[in-house]
Amino acid sequence: MFASFVEYKPLYTPEGFDATAITPRQVAIRIAEGPVWISVSGDLICGTVSVIPKDDALYIRGMAVLPAARGQRIGELLLEHVERFATTGNFHRLILSTTPFLQEAIRLYEHFGFQRTAAPDDLFGTPLFSMAKAVGEGADLHLPLK
Repeated sequence: MFASFVEYKPLYTPEGFDATAITPRQVAIRIAEGPVWISVSGDLICGTVSVIPKDDALYIRGMAVLPAARGQRIGELLLEHVERFATTGNFHRLILSTTPFLQEAIRLYEHFGFQRTAAPDDLFGTPLFSMAKAVGEGADLHLPLK
């Protein structure tokens, strides 16, 4: 996670960066709390995504692709996998939060069908906003995000 976000570190507050570029111990905790997927090229982990259920939604709470692996559709493939998992698990929405300065990630999310859904917020002083995508039958983006 650190290598994927270090170039943006000056745009985060110190606490916001630490909450984003999590430690190996924090990764282990996430693995225990919900599904985590990785993308591997040879012996190198080049991308990852983790999710956790929130009512009828699946919250994407961590996604990263190494800078050297960007442009290879890894983020798109990870999102496709998350969506398949969500529909087979009867979730109706995918939700996530991102920072306004992660423009490439925002373009990916919008290309994948995510829409902004909530007023701006922050992560330890780092600006955030929420995005959602309807999946499966009965999906509704206008339900309150929790």
